[in-house]
Amino acid sequence: MADPAEVIRFQVIWSNLISIVEEQARTLMRTAFSPVVRDSSDLSAALFDSQGRMLAQAQTGTPGHVNSTAAAVPLMLEEIPVDQLSPGDHLITNDPWLASGHLHDITIASPVFREGVLIGFFACTCHQLDIGGRGQGPDAASVFEEGLAIPVLKLVESGRVNDVLMKIIRANVRTPKEVEADILSYVAANEASTDTLLAALDKLGLTGLVQIGDEIIARSQASMVEEIRKLPEGTARNSITLDCYGTPVDIVCELEISDGELRLDFTGSSTASTRGVNLVYNYTNAYASFGARCIVGPQIPNNAGSLAPIKVHAPVGSILNVERPWPVCARHIIGQFLPEVVMGCLAQIVPERVPAEGAACLWGIQLRGGPEIDGNFQDGGNWAKDRYEVLFFNAGGTGARPHRDGLSGTAFPSGVRAMPIEVVENNAPIVVWKKEFRPNSAGRGHYRGGFGQSIELSTIEGRPCGLFAMFDRTTVAARGREGGGNGAVGNLYLKSGKPLEPKGFQLVGPNDRLCFELPGGGGFGPAEDRDPAEMDADRRAGLVTDKQPDRDKGD
Repeated sequence: MADPAEVIRFQVIWSNLISIVEEQARTLMRTAFSPVVRDSSDLSAALFDSQGRMLAQAQTGTPGHVNSTAAAVPLMLEEIPVDQLSPGDHLITNDPWLASGHLHDITIASPVFREGVLIGFFACTCHQLDIGGRGQGPDAASVFEEGLAIPVLKLVESGRVNDVLMKIIRANVRTPKEVEADILSYVAANEASTDTLLAALDKLGLTGLVQIGDEIIARSQASMVEEIRKLPEGTARNSITLDCYGTPVDIVCELEISDGELRLDFTGSSTASTRGVNLVYNYTNAYASFGARCIVGPQIPNNAGSLAPIKVHAPVGSILNVERPWPVCARHIIGQFLPEVVMGCLAQIVPERVPAEGAACLWGIQLRGGPEIDGNFQDGGNWAKDRYEVLFFNAGGTGARPHRDGLSGTAFPSGVRAMPIEVVENNAPIVVWKKEFRPNSAGRGHYRGGFGQSIELSTIEGRPCGLFAMFDRTTVAARGREGGGNGAVGNLYLKSGKPLEPKGFQLVGPNDRLCFELPGGGGFGPAEDRDPAEMDADRRAGLVTDKQPDRDKGD
């Protein structure tokens, strides 16, 4: 039996590391200029050892960023090795194939030195609202159209900012001051965390992270292998069909449990798209692994050790593993469905753990205004000439859980937060006229799914705008499980009656309103088994009406 004192000491050290990375994430949110980071937590923050292995991650953030950052740091060190780093250095990249899958995410990796010896890294990945190019959307034909590409470079060298690199970045984006300030805030968060870590090591009597890092990874991996071994060995297969651009996209997954490993093979999925909905391997691996971790060993810390027994294969050339220069800007549309596909496999093995399908893909409403939009309309409008770009996240309903209703208006699997309406309206000249739960959108069942939302908005003074549509679940509903009903599909249109396409850049003319009806989650179990008191509560709240539409039951 382990020495109780050592057990307690390990837990104290671990708690310190977790608090440090959580502080790193909070610092990012406090200092970032972008509301996407500041208010929605579209970020990752993590601590790595000197080999580039992720030891601890902040709970604040998204799995698409966290697990991609775990893969990105070792790849960045292949470009600029450890022996080329000095105190005060900070590395930067937004290379989709090295980091989190599209140019709109910037990764900063900062080496930590103690008495001249490199002992680890702090790294963060944060969403950048504008990175030049067309803007975020699936319209580009190649990654070269999607924005400014930053290879792995030293953004800061020995404490001195690379002014030439910053000048290039400023010259290629629409909001140069905000982008520069955001990037420097990421550096500041890593530096502040470095100071906190060094002080903590002094108090804990540690010289570095080698011994504790090895212990963290070994324990996490052993715990994950133990959880996998509790499952029956064998295979399961599941698939899901997505809207995409009129031509449905099929995501196929075969899960195999064997020898303490959980293997996910996406052979059979659709080939690469000519539109920017493709995924690079890092992003596929990030969300597929997360889907498995949600069900198997969710209580085990997420780090290099717990991720090691999960093996993900996606064929090169498929929509889940494209090579340069395929377009990838809107990769989240498909990526956020990967946990649903993986959990559908696990539902065949441990059905008592797995919820029904949910809305999955975020409905991030991104609008652009300014002269480049206004110039498309020649009706004499006297609009302001300022340029703006705004993105705010909205979510449909999650699937019902085996023993509880689904969550309404909740972002799963991304985990990002919805911005307060006051923040949205303060950041851009728009008015949100309605934002409420969408009645009858939840799949029925013993436990119902979560409800979607209804949103209506317009620009101030009827000014035209551009919409970057990146929405799914508009033709294929979230499926119920164990006899539960499907959720409602989503819809988007103008108040004037014109339907909007779920994907692609579209102009919205003067004096119109945009309307969004977000999808709901599937139900779990037969609807006739639902508690009548729960049904009455939903009716009294106006969430369910007697005219609720019938929808096909799930598988």
